[in-house]
Amino acid sequence: TTSRGRRRHCCSSAEAETQTSYTSVKVLLIFAKEDSQSDGFWWACDRAGYRCNIARTPESALECFLDKHHEIIVIDHRQTQNFDAEAVCRSIRATNPSEHTVILAVVSRVSDDHEEASVLPLLHAGFNRRFMENSSIIACYNELIQIEHGEVRSQFKLRACNSVFTALDHCHEAIEITSDDHVIQYVNPAFERMMGYHKGELLGKELADLPKSDKNRADLLDTINTCIKKGKEWQGVYYARRKSGDSIQQHVKITPVIGQGGKIRHFVSLKKLCCTTDNNKQIHKIHRDSGDNSQTEPHSFRYKNRRKESIDVKSISSRGSDAPSLQNRRYPSMARIHSMTIEAPITKVINIINAAQENSPVTVAEALDRVLEILRTTELYSPQLGTKDEDPHTSDLVGGLMTDGLRRLSGNEYVFTKNVHQSHSHLAMPITINDVPPCISQLLDNEESWDFNIFELEAVTHKRPLVYLGLKVFSRFGVCEFLNCSETTLRAWFQVIEANYHSSNAYHNSTHAADVLHATAFFLGKERVKGSLDQLDEVAALIAATVHDVDHPGRTNSFLCNAGSELAVLYNDTAVLESHHTALAFQLTVKDTKCNIFKNIDRNHYRTLRQAIIDMVLATEMTKHFEHVNKFVNSINKPMAAEIEGSDCECNPAGKNFPENQILIKRMMIKCADVANPCRPLDLCIEWAGRISEEYFAQTDEEKRQGLPVVMPVFDRNTCSIPKSQISFIDYFITDMFDAWDAFAHLPALMQHLADNYKHWKTLDDLKCKSLRLPSDS
Repeated sequence: TTSRGRRRHCCSSAEAETQTSYTSVKVLLIFAKEDSQSDGFWWACDRAGYRCNIARTPESALECFLDKHHEIIVIDHRQTQNFDAEAVCRSIRATNPSEHTVILAVVSRVSDDHEEASVLPLLHAGFNRRFMENSSIIACYNELIQIEHGEVRSQFKLRACNSVFTALDHCHEAIEITSDDHVIQYVNPAFERMMGYHKGELLGKELADLPKSDKNRADLLDTINTCIKKGKEWQGVYYARRKSGDSIQQHVKITPVIGQGGKIRHFVSLKKLCCTTDNNKQIHKIHRDSGDNSQTEPHSFRYKNRRKESIDVKSISSRGSDAPSLQNRRYPSMARIHSMTIEAPITKVINIINAAQENSPVTVAEALDRVLEILRTTELYSPQLGTKDEDPHTSDLVGGLMTDGLRRLSGNEYVFTKNVHQSHSHLAMPITINDVPPCISQLLDNEESWDFNIFELEAVTHKRPLVYLGLKVFSRFGVCEFLNCSETTLRAWFQVIEANYHSSNAYHNSTHAADVLHATAFFLGKERVKGSLDQLDEVAALIAATVHDVDHPGRTNSFLCNAGSELAVLYNDTAVLESHHTALAFQLTVKDTKCNIFKNIDRNHYRTLRQAIIDMVLATEMTKHFEHVNKFVNSINKPMAAEIEGSDCECNPAGKNFPENQILIKRMMIKCADVANPCRPLDLCIEWAGRISEEYFAQTDEEKRQGLPVVMPVFDRNTCSIPKSQISFIDYFITDMFDAWDAFAHLPALMQHLADNYKHWKTLDDLKCKSLRLPSDS
């Protein structure tokens, strides 16, 4: 035999499809003598980058094939005096390696006056295809390329599947694969051992036909099916019944497998026994039944070796030469995560328990793990609210923003009422985003940048920036397609929502809403945030940002509670404004079909979306600020930091795609978007500082006029130092929160702005300047 060819430099998509290393296609030409046809295939292989061998006899052909295992074999079937092509094909097909080989018969061209022969004899001999004699290199090349992109790639997938099933058969975790209608199609040996069944008893059966444990909640199966039928992964604890009748507690992860056309084709379930006392008895029984006399527990049940789902930070540390510099650059943020200046008592408790777990016996470590789970699901994350150095600015911010009006006066009730607006803006609103005026369109071209100037948009839209920015952002994220609503409906919704923001407010107006929407969209574009949330989460976040302060009266919750306002009475002095914002937003949306963006989605999607929006808007209420931040740090940041720093700490890191962690990420995202002003470029930061100060000044003025308690005395327009108030706000609320958010989302530009702005306020304060700028800069 002779060989020729070179490995192709391009990588076929077969590699991505099978997740196996792709090698160049190998072709064997079996021709008794060299002619124009053999040359045509030879040069076609060279052109395609295939590795090619030529054999002249059946014996040398078989020997070469058994040595090289070619993917394509071309046999000359045009003559019979030198060898029988069909006999050669049958001899090759008799070997094991030929299972994945495509064999092509080259046949003589038939004249027009002769009937073409049937291909059945060729198929019976083992050929896959027939090629009508044609020595053109391009004709041979096209034939080989079609075979590669068809049969050969399919064979690559089959070979990869064999490797995958071999891995599954030797996997310690129990694995079950079912069809889209829950018929069992595969179980591995670990599943057989765990459940006590032989695979022959399970394959082809519906899951519904298998015995169920009575220890599960009645609605658990419905909950699981609802989740996975939407294409979402479900993970949790489930009780299963073994063939023996015993119930065992399993940690189960069910992943839908999406096929062509976006249809769910299979469900893959990974099952591990939870380490409980009852389960430990079952484990030993399983080992005894399966003949395992080992004195130690298998890998999948050992606590110390059990790998838990964690935040995916390997994408950072595996980016070639950039990894060390990136890791070094992010280490200071990680260090700050471990030493936050505002640490709740529960955080200290968790750190102590984590340290105790390090050298504890398995049973103790498991018990402490359970303790951590309990602690992380209760309301124990708010720190003791002491002030820093008895700073009156900090004290007033805490009292004004983190309490719901604890001081009361009899009488002097402030009744806040407002007619809900359904009217549209006086501006001529565009029919679509493509019809906006050029001056606005030009500004919106830069809306994906963090340094986007919202105040310029406010000016050119006559204080109605929300509609224009909203249409652009929602279009970018495909919100209309997700909600199945028209852009006309979306535009009408934006108009109604914006009309219910008070343009008379210095700060809490539709410009602030647009700014928060812009920040939310920016955060959603960050790699790790995008990888943690699905489209429903993105849509919910954008809607929540849009409506999060709708109908804000320009007064704090404490003011409304002290004044005995109608809203405070309605919501029992608890999260008064945030509850009002969400309730009104949904009232405005569903009361008029012309602006009802939810009218075309099904009930389940609507309920999920509504709950996510409500949860995010309520998260902007400041009384639970430290609870949200500390939960984020303990459940997201610290597991991620431990992996980046190579720590052996097992602080129960849950996957970022777990529903409970997605909730924490969404809360943290909208909280940061809501108060991102100190992280904006200096000019924007200064403008926002002036606006919020003016709104607080106006509240203090009204409190004095009404004879109400003054909840933030430092915000007296005659005496207030704006730089001091900004420094206190950044120190107490912003720094730790954005350190945590930056550690997750990676926001170096924002952190640089924060440092520059803090330096600006510090410089003014050192110079005893109480205004936004030095007089010489005004």
